[in-house]
Amino acid sequence: MNFPEFSEINPAKTEALKALIARLGLDLRLVEEQFIRGGGKGGQKINKTSNTVLLKYPPLGLIVRCQRERKRALNRFLALRELAEEIELKVSPETSARLKEIRKIRKRKARSRSRGAGKTKP
Repeated sequence: MNFPEFSEINPAKTEALKALIARLGLDLRLVEEQFIRGGGKGGQKINKTSNTVLLKYPPLGLIVRCQRERKRALNRFLALRELAEEIELKVSPETSARLKEIRKIRKRKARSRSRGAGKTKP
């Protein structure tokens, strides 16, 4: 898979994805890409077009499927970004922005649980 051109995506987001791929040293030739029919809501559009993107990265055994948008190019970008984030989680978790966000949410929940532990319900 070559890095596709995303004309509909904000150039800053595209550059951020390219930087992430470069930082991880991800070889896009190893990524297997398929376009498949999606499921769920959408009726005739979903049943007739192959807008869902399926990306496989065999070296780490990762599979990403994306069907959030109606446009194939947009789904392709989102799937590639999600795959890069999953690879970052496996390869270098200390630099992962997604992992930092998860930790932040867990910390917030733990704090609210500890605050609520002292309260009694009437």
